[in-house]
Amino acid sequence: MRVVIGSDHAGFELKKLLIDSVGDLGHEVINIGTDGPEPVDYPDYAEKVGRAILEGKADRGILICGSGVGASVSANKLPGIRAAICHDCYSARQGVEHDEMNVLVLGARIVAVSLAVDLVRIFLSAKFSGEDRHKRRLEKIAVLETAVKN
Repeated sequence: MRVVIGSDHAGFELKKLLIDSVGDLGHEVINIGTDGPEPVDYPDYAEKVGRAILEGKADRGILICGSGVGASVSANKLPGIRAAICHDCYSARQGVEHDEMNVLVLGARIVAVSLAVDLVRIFLSAKFSGEDRHKRRLEKIAVLETAVKN
C-alpha cells in the first residue's frame, strides 16, 4: 500500500517515528513534510495528504498535528477524504471497516508513541467491509459533500 504521511511542526517528531513503522510493515511511504520543528500551518499539510490520495498517488494517509483536531477538520474539507482522529484501537479499525476512512489523524500531544504505532498498524491492516448499510451511508456522505451551503 502507498501511504502518504504529513504533519505540522507539533507532529514532526512522531511522524519521523511512524515513517519507519509504516515502512517496517511493508508499505511504501510518501513523506510530504514538514521536515523540521519550525512552525508551519497544519491546513497546508492536510491538503497535501488529501490531494495525494485524491490524485491516486497514495492509497491512505496519516496526518499528525498537536491535537489532531485542526488537521482532521482541514482534511475533511476535501470531498472524498474521510479523515478521523483515532486515539483508540476500535476507532482505527472500525473507521475503515464501516466508514471507509482513508486518513488516520493523530494528535502528537495526546497519544503515546507506542499507541500511535499500534493505531497505524491497525488502520493500515483494516479493510472496508463493503456491506450494503455502509455503502448506503457513504453515498449519503457523498451527497453532503456536494451540497450547496445556504
